[in-house]
Amino acid sequence: MNTEAQSGAGSDDKNKEIEDLLNSETGSRTLDGPIGKLVIGLLIAWSAFQLWYASPVPFMVNFGTFNEDQAKFIHLSFATFLAFCLFPATKNSNRFGLSPFDILFALGAAMSCLYLLIFRDQLADRIGAPTTTDVVIAVVGMITLLEATRRALGPPLVVVAVVFLTFTFAGQYMPDVIAHKGASLNKVSSHQWLTTEGVFGVALGVSTAFVFLFVLLGSLLDKAGAGNYLIKVSFSLLGHMRGGPAKAAVVASGLSGIISGSSIANVVTTGTFTIPLMKRVGFPATKAGAVEVAASTNGQLTPPIMGAAAFLMVEYVGIPYIEVIKHAILPSLISYIALIYIVHLEALKLNMQGIQRLVVPTMAQRMLSWVTTTLIMLVLSAVVYYGSTFLESTLGTMGYVVMLVAIIAGYFALVRLSAQYPDLADDDSSIELDHLPESKPTINSGLYFGLPIVVLLWALAVKQYSPQQSAFYSVVFLIAVVLTHKPIKAWFRGESDWASKFKDCWDDFVEGLITGARNMVGIGIATAAAGIIVGTVTLTGLGQMMTEFVEFISGGNLILILIFTALICIILGMGLPTTANYIVVSTLMAPVIVSLGAENGLIVPLIAVHLFVFYFGILADDTPPVGLAAFAAAAIGRADPIKTGIQGFTYDIRTAILPFMFIFNTQLLLIGIDSVWDLLLTVISAIVAILVFSAATQGYWLVKSRLWESLVLVLIAFSLFRPGFWWDMVYPPSASLPTSQLVTEVEQLNQGEFIQLKFEGETIEGDEVKKTVSLQLESDSGDAKQRLESMGLMLTQENDNWIVELVVFGSAAEKSGVDFGWKITGIEKAVDRPPKELVFIPALLILAFIAWLQRRRREPLGSNSYV
Repeated sequence: MNTEAQSGAGSDDKNKEIEDLLNSETGSRTLDGPIGKLVIGLLIAWSAFQLWYASPVPFMVNFGTFNEDQAKFIHLSFATFLAFCLFPATKNSNRFGLSPFDILFALGAAMSCLYLLIFRDQLADRIGAPTTTDVVIAVVGMITLLEATRRALGPPLVVVAVVFLTFTFAGQYMPDVIAHKGASLNKVSSHQWLTTEGVFGVALGVSTAFVFLFVLLGSLLDKAGAGNYLIKVSFSLLGHMRGGPAKAAVVASGLSGIISGSSIANVVTTGTFTIPLMKRVGFPATKAGAVEVAASTNGQLTPPIMGAAAFLMVEYVGIPYIEVIKHAILPSLISYIALIYIVHLEALKLNMQGIQRLVVPTMAQRMLSWVTTTLIMLVLSAVVYYGSTFLESTLGTMGYVVMLVAIIAGYFALVRLSAQYPDLADDDSSIELDHLPESKPTINSGLYFGLPIVVLLWALAVKQYSPQQSAFYSVVFLIAVVLTHKPIKAWFRGESDWASKFKDCWDDFVEGLITGARNMVGIGIATAAAGIIVGTVTLTGLGQMMTEFVEFISGGNLILILIFTALICIILGMGLPTTANYIVVSTLMAPVIVSLGAENGLIVPLIAVHLFVFYFGILADDTPPVGLAAFAAAAIGRADPIKTGIQGFTYDIRTAILPFMFIFNTQLLLIGIDSVWDLLLTVISAIVAILVFSAATQGYWLVKSRLWESLVLVLIAFSLFRPGFWWDMVYPPSASLPTSQLVTEVEQLNQGEFIQLKFEGETIEGDEVKKTVSLQLESDSGDAKQRLESMGLMLTQENDNWIVELVVFGSAAEKSGVDFGWKITGIEKAVDRPPKELVFIPALLILAFIAWLQRRRREPLGSNSYV
């Protein structure tokens, strides 16, 4: 009896801990009475405002239109006011009511934002010369924002912001390497609050325009049952494999993480289901938690959302959203494939078996199922792409009506199909360890959940609408699904009370609006608080100081530069939510790689640099001692959080090597892919490389690996990821040409091609700089002088030397950091050489040799000799 009581108490403690983790993301207060109704009303109003702002209706009726700045002021006023209502000041504060201080802070925060909305015209007339009232409002706004950040996100981001503000005010007292002249209160408050350089900058604009809609999309999908559906489908498809529940956890967490804006929220929501199941089939608590952590953090790196960082990259890198998705997709996919393989190796080491299926398909049936599914997906994609294009070209605006009718018909057909199967249970007890549910009924029970995603991808990829427009149309369609799927399903089943289901749907819709807004409170505040760091960098020139600091500690060595940058990103990312994490690391560290890389002759696309710093910022979520995602998983699995974090980081080593690889081999980001053959070769070689690397880090492949075998596997993986390293030793990739050939080389360029120029010069601070810059020819008309001017360079010739006379503002040359007075010292031109992929041949032969050695000593299946 005592044991049962202790077990029950332990279970209650665990549930409370999990609930606290969830509340740490969305607020722990439960308000009743008029205040509670007010907060609920504000949450619904915020969601309604964001839908109104994103819709074309205000412009059609010419009423209620808001520009970007106005929307940001309203967005942050909602976020800060709600933060003080939903998040108590301390653990001991009243969780069922508001104190006078809560109300005072909430009103002060909201009024500080709305002041900018009401007096925007007067503020525009006195930019740089704030009045006393302006300064007071700005100070109140900054203080309340920092307090809201502390409540909603904890101390880490507040500490970072305060450190940066201190640096802004006390620059003259800093060490010489980061010293500056300091700034006054008027200047700082004006820059950070009254302009769009600080709090109300790009990051908050992205949160306002894009992020809210995608978070709302995720919350509505979850309320409709899509989250539970994804988990059950993953288990029905993968649970029969060795370590099946863990593999299913990887897929389920990955799918959930794609639409989630937080590693911690992903761990808590999916981990409460997956971690206990992994433990039930034999995974130690530490490893079960680590698998969930690794899968959840990777979800933040996976398109289309990437924890909202994808939309920030659009603004920071200056490329279309669909291009961000294209560049980020391969590294994220192979990272997930590797994690599934790591789970498989762990299951082999523990000699696990899969969960038995009720109906065991033959190998032919399995192959036919996979082939059929793939073909259906390809055919549907082709029908959507070419069908919509054909209808639009032949029917004009009527084509959209036909497409709308088609997707509504498809929705009814899929709901009718789902009505033929029972609804999925909501808890993990519905999955028994002695058998798995059949895949077909599980999959067919919720296929209609995919239609809003189809609408989203159609708008993004086919029509190439903005992320805001695309998300809006997807959310509108999803709202229609949420409001109708239960009664339609009941009607198809012949249930007499089908009309009463509309109330359930309405409740789900309202809950989705409320949950979406609650989830956005922390994200909105995070983007605003991170704007303080951005404002500090633009006001003080800290970015250039960080470049000099990293160059100093690395001694100018390129590999050390990347390693130190990665370490700094992990440190900066500790304890920060995904969005703020990316803003901080990209603002501070991305320019470091661009600048120092160019000085070392490494020309890296800007998207590769931003993905590099983002990857390492996200890895902070499971890196001890802070690793908040690891603490969440450990609480669910009853494991040691430090051990869980360490184990999770060992799993994530596969992710940590990818940024170093795609910095030097940008084909992994699908850059420089010229043909379908190149694409296939890149994808296949990347998958093989990450699997080989995973086997090496696990010390186990076909059998337990010897140390020398693991080292050779690492070398093979490196060769497959970066064949150019070895090939460059045999065939130099480029030749240096004298500057006397500049005119000839420029005139031979075709539109879209690049020329690499070596520069030497002196910065404004008096530092000598050497860098290689890659400039693209946008128009192939005109002579060499006109072509150079189109790139942003106006040159004068002195004997055989070319001197930069003027750099065109906003041009490619100006963005690359070239300055007037610099001298062109050479031209780097790519040379023809055999394909570097020939390195794959010896690498694969060595891999085959190791496979042969391990097969010779592999014991019969079921032996414990290799456990």
